[in-house]
Amino acid sequence: MSAAPDTAPSEPTAAERVRSVLAQAESLSLTTQGQSYDLIGMLSVGPKGRISLHPPADSPLAAGIATAPFGGLAALLDFTDIAPTAMRDRVRSRVTISGWLTRAEPDAPGGPVRLDVARVTLHTAAGSLDVGLDAFTLAEPDALAVEEAAMLTHLADAHEDLVAELLLLAGPQVPSGVLKVAPLAVDRHGLTLRCEYERGHCDLRFLFTAPVRDGAEAGEQIRRLLTGRRCPHRHDADAGVN
Repeated sequence: MSAAPDTAPSEPTAAERVRSVLAQAESLSLTTQGQSYDLIGMLSVGPKGRISLHPPADSPLAAGIATAPFGGLAALLDFTDIAPTAMRDRVRSRVTISGWLTRAEPDAPGGPVRLDVARVTLHTAAGSLDVGLDAFTLAEPDALAVEEAAMLTHLADAHEDLVAELLLLAGPQVPSGVLKVAPLAVDRHGLTLRCEYERGHCDLRFLFTAPVRDGAEAGEQIRRLLTGRRCPHRHDADAGVN
């Protein structure tokens, strides 16, 4: 089983994962003053992770911010990271960000709303982890974050043979009884496949020989996985997969 050198990262940091979720997000759930809102197409993320919302000027949310004491409204933002390919358990992670919503331009009540971030938490199958605000600010989204969904759906729809070859490469690392295999995630460090069973699943992570900068380089690295015979790391989940 191959492994990257100890000094080389094998996956994005927690802060980078959070920034990648935000870069991909088209929707989020917002809770404030006991009210919940599902916002679609109202998020923008600027440099250093600056989060802005763009609610309609006549919306209850905009009205709540306009009348909030001291000009700030406590808020909790929830983001769900969902695998773009079909599988049973598509939720890969969740991100919660708390802070205060204020007008980005105090003299423009109909303008964008800024979130002053107080806390960032990443939730995965391994547990929940608070991400430091400095780390969140300094991190960048993964190089493939924006392209990932298109890459994974293309891999699943047009390259089933390649996915099958990767599964064969895993060999004895894969328990018998696989019902389905699908691309789960890809980032600059590697590709992850999900193997589903009657009960549970296992994830296989194939590391690239070097971090990639875009989708073209990722495609080349995936092809090299087969020629270089790099065995994956395996993660099991749920009963029945041992």
